[in-house]
Amino acid sequence: MGNKITSIPFKTTPEQMEELMQFISENKHEKGGLMPIMQKAQGIYGYLPIEVQSLIARELEIPMEKVYGVATFYAQFTLVPKGEYNISVCLGTACYVKGSGNIFDKLSEKLGIGADECTPDGRFSLTACRCIGACGLAPVLTVNEDVYGRLTVDDIDTILAKYGI
Repeated sequence: MGNKITSIPFKTTPEQMEELMQFISENKHEKGGLMPIMQKAQGIYGYLPIEVQSLIARELEIPMEKVYGVATFYAQFTLVPKGEYNISVCLGTACYVKGSGNIFDKLSEKLGIGADECTPDGRFSLTACRCIGACGLAPVLTVNEDVYGRLTVDDIDTILAKYGI
């Protein structure tokens, strides 16, 4: 599938930019300040778009490669926007054996996006995870903080209907 996130341009408000710049200013000379600055930026925007990574690199006077390297090394950071509703399907062993791969494929088909993509309207994103620790409910998916277990492919339409699809 094509990368759907490119149709969502990065947007910022003056308030968001002021908040980030203030935080950078307060922390730029701190030893180990890069991580907290990146965490703050992701907290403001929900992800770390290339524009924000470039800004951080410029303000800290470090190579862009260093910021990007940290962003891609640590699992806590994401380079792609998450939708208003982030759907995560567990593909861990217990869930996969019980059909979560088919559930993921059905969601991908219904939403028109693949793994780590976001719908063009920004409402839904789809991710795969390895285990959420609910193996007794396999197969499992989450929509933000809502957990759905003991699923079949036939449950997908009912779940999506709760979120306006």
